[in-house]
Amino acid sequence: MWPQLAICYHSTVSSIQRTRVTRSEGGSPVRNNAVTVAAVIPLYNGAPFIREALESVLSQTEPADEIIVVDDGSTDDGPAIVEEMALSNPITLLRKPNGGQSSARNLAIQHTACSHVAFLDQDDAWYEEHLEILKRPFTQGHVRRLGLVYGNLDQIDRKGRLIQQCCLDENLSPQPKRSLRDCLRHDMFILPGATLASKQAMIDAGLFDERLSGYEDDDLFVRMFARGVGILYLNVAVTRWRIYSGSTSYSPRMARSRAIYFHKLVEIFPDEPRIELFPTRDAIGPHFLGLLTGEFIAASRSGDKDRLLRAWDDVQQVVAVMQPKVRRRMALVHPIIEATLLTPVRSLSRRAMRYVARDVLRELRELEEMHKWSGDKLKALLAPAAVTP
Repeated sequence: MWPQLAICYHSTVSSIQRTRVTRSEGGSPVRNNAVTVAAVIPLYNGAPFIREALESVLSQTEPADEIIVVDDGSTDDGPAIVEEMALSNPITLLRKPNGGQSSARNLAIQHTACSHVAFLDQDDAWYEEHLEILKRPFTQGHVRRLGLVYGNLDQIDRKGRLIQQCCLDENLSPQPKRSLRDCLRHDMFILPGATLASKQAMIDAGLFDERLSGYEDDDLFVRMFARGVGILYLNVAVTRWRIYSGSTSYSPRMARSRAIYFHKLVEIFPDEPRIELFPTRDAIGPHFLGLLTGEFIAASRSGDKDRLLRAWDDVQQVVAVMQPKVRRRMALVHPIIEATLLTPVRSLSRRAMRYVARDVLRELRELEEMHKWSGDKLKALLAPAAVTP
């Protein structure tokens, strides 16, 4: 039993309308339809990519009313590149001590006078119609309490070469988000770099949690969803999402963020047996057990003692909120894992961990097979009919 808490649906984009941009004498952004947009880029040691990111913002068919780069304590030449570009372009550079992306984004949100904010990571880039596409639904008023519009992404490598088109089409996380379960059972996979959000909606939801360096976007967007904010998904790639070695890797900070996010979700969405609503048991627990099983196995193979002990501690906290059969499995193999965790035969602990999480892993495999079948079936249906001579 999962309540429908927001209006979300697929939409195709066509006949995009342009809006005239004007500015008041004081420099504050003004639009004739009251939708003004600040482009926000957090910057931390992003010298190799920040110029490309800013050029993609400056080349928009629907210009941003304000461009804000927040230097989060960089030690490279990134801020100097921004200052150089700001000499001939309307770019504002804000500086702050290093505190993470969440604090950098929050500073920009609080600084801007614009009604809406479009985020971009320093190593990604927008397609030139990015703002034009994402802004249009806000001017039409068709979605009740619309507070967030997001699009698809194309994946590129470090050199900017295309790897995959429309990544969300291949991701197991369901799009659009139609229910609370959709938000909790998988990662949200609503990337800030492909979103346009209402400033007020983000403020009302509490902004980004500055304790988080990882999962901060999921955390904010699930809170917005739960508040009934209208969320609209446009299935068109609006952003080039760069994935490369070093862009995503394990860190103690990421592990801490994951643990904080898990406990926040359990607190916000507790199980309610009287009305047969079990978000923690049936969605949050399985989601994080799947994540942590992978982390536990990777940590065990890496030989990183601290990482492995952290993963093991996190696994036990997640299992504690899950169904009785999962807790029974853990009780059965707990002595084996404890005895072999840091020994040369720690492969036994990995096998035991897979046993604990076998239902979750089976469900993921089934989803992968179903997703692959659906994709292959769709391609077959769309393929041109064979012509017989």
